[in-house]
Parts: sequence; structure tokens; C-alpha cells
Amino acid sequence: MNRLKAFTGWLRDRVGWHTLGLVASLIIIGIAVVVLYEMLKNIRPAEVFDALTGTDPWRVALAALFVACAYFTLTFYDWFALRTIGKPHVPYRTAALASFTSYSIGHNIGFSAFTGGTVRYRIYSAHGLGAIDVAKLCFITGLTFWLGNMAILGLGITVEPWAASAVDHLPPWVNRLIGIALLTALGGYVVWVGLKPRRIGIGEGHWTVTLPGSRLTLAQIAIGIVDLSFCAAAMYVLMPQTPFIDPIALGVVFISATLLGFASHAPGGLGVFDAAMLVALPQFEKEPLLGALLLLRLLYYVTPFAIALIIMGVRELLLSRKRRRQALADTLDEALHQAAATDGAAEPTSLDERPASRRAAG
Repeated sequence: MNRLKAFTGWLRDRVGWHTLGLVASLIIIGIAVVVLYEMLKNIRPAEVFDALTGTDPWRVALAALFVACAYFTLTFYDWFALRTIGKPHVPYRTAALASFTSYSIGHNIGFSAFTGGTVRYRIYSAHGLGAIDVAKLCFITGLTFWLGNMAILGLGITVEPWAASAVDHLPPWVNRLIGIALLTALGGYVVWVGLKPRRIGIGEGHWTVTLPGSRLTLAQIAIGIVDLSFCAAAMYVLMPQTPFIDPIALGVVFISATLLGFASHAPGGLGVFDAAMLVALPQFEKEPLLGALLLLRLLYYVTPFAIALIIMGVRELLLSRKRRRQALADTLDEALHQAAATDGAAEPTSLDERPASRRAAG
């Protein structure tokens, strides 16, 4: 144990966790690029296009509805976090705006912890939140995401360990043990935070955040499960009709691929998510499956990204116009005050001069 602590301390001091994370991301992306090249080098683009255009409109509409529900669920990540960090005065509409724009932009640009945090700060600073408040909020939203992943992935792997084997190539019994371990760890965490208030310190400034209690943690888990379930449902309705795949099995593959894409920090998990899906679902023809993946990207990534950019652009334009109007109003007020002060100073002088002129005339 002492050797392990010494080794981790050496990594932290000499290498740095950020450097290790960057190296791990580059390794994941590199492997994904090689896998994609090998799998897609003989792809027939015409068949991919046919798969895109041949998808039933009602399936696309249903998938879009599931995506909309997923983004709606994401708004409760921020709403929940605001109340956890003691900022309940921020209205839900602001939380919804910050959540949608930060996730839509962060998902597509990559390094979502930084890019999403920047967007959130831009919005929440207008309501009195500082950089540390936004950092706490991002921590709570991230915790909600990972708790939901642990829950749904643990359940899925326990029920369908063979689906996980298609991704990690481990024996099904090992994956089932992993699933049970995830659920056990999750249950232990719920009990741990329920025994007494848990406060942890994060970052160089040692700012602290109080973790939600057991009841609120269960709410966190529920929010995360609903969000991921809507995402997996969108993927399921876009999948090719044949061969049949069990929804739970697809959910396990989809969430595992999503986590790999998230770990890579690539924009939208581009390449990594797709490679994992193609590798884990060899029973499907590549062209129809690739068409389904492209449709999901259009619905979950491209469209919300465009909407978020428009919303932020319009918001910045309105704020800029409001600032200019305020500056003009302040300038006019200052000019009026100066004019009033000048008139007030001149008026007594004229009153003093009138009696003197009368006396001179008399």
C-alpha cells in the first residue's frame, strides 16, 4: 500500500494527472482511428446513403423526441446542482438554458468539463455565481452523470453480461461480477452519504462541497438513469430492422461506447464511440449501422449544437444591446445632473445681482 501511495504521489508530482489524462485520451483516439480505418476501408458510401434516406420518417421523429426528452432531463442536472450548492434563487429557466447550451456545446467541442464550465459561468455569473460556485455545480452535475452510469451499466451488465463482452472481450461471468461490484459500490455510497453529512474538498483552493444525502443521491441516480435511457432509446429506434437485438443488450453496448467516447475527450466522442459500436455489433451490416450512427449524430449532436450557438448568439446580442442602452441612459443622466448643477449654481448669482441694480438705479 505504501508503495502504491508513493507511486501515485510520484505520478502526481512529476507527471501530473492532466498529462496522464491527455496521454490516455490520445491512446484511445489512436486505437479508434486504426479500428475505424480497418472496418470502413471497404465501405460502400452509396449503401450508407441509402440507409440514411431509407429510414422511416416516424423512426427519425421518434428518435428526435427521445433526444429532446434526454436534453430536457439534462436540465435537472443543473437544477439539482444549484440547490445542492445553496443557490436556489436561480430560476429553472436559467438552469435549463445553461444546461442545454453547455452540454450541446461541450459535447461537440470536446473537453466538456472546461468548455461546458465556461458556458455555464457566462450564464450564471449574471445571477451572482462566481467561478468557485460554477466549479461546485459542475462537480455535482458530473457526479449525477457518473452515478447514473454506474447504476444503469451495473444493472445492464448483470442482466446481459454477453453484451459487455462484445465491447471489453472479457468472459461473461467476469462482466457479471463487474456489474454486481458496480451496484454494490453504488449501494455502499448511498449508505455512506446517508450516515452523516459528507463534505469534501476539491482543487488547489481547497473549496468544499457538501454531498447530497441518501434520498437526494437516489434522486441523482434516477435523473442519470432517465437521461441515459432516453439516449439509448433514440439509438434503438434508429437501428436496422434486422437482426433483432435486445434493448438491454443494445443499452449496455451504447452506454459502454458512450463512456469510451467521453474518456477520449474527442468532440462528440467522434471516432471512438463509432468504432466501439461497430466492433461490438458485428452481426449488423456496416452500412446500415453506420447510417444509424450518422442519424444519431445529426439528432443528438449537430442539431442541438446549432440551436445552442443560435441561442447564445442571440443572447449575447441582446445583452450587448442592453449594455449600450444602459450606457446611453447613464450618459444622459450624468449630462442632466451636470446641467442641473450648472443652473443651480448660476441662479443664486442672478438673484444677488437684482437688488444691487435696483439700489444703483435709486
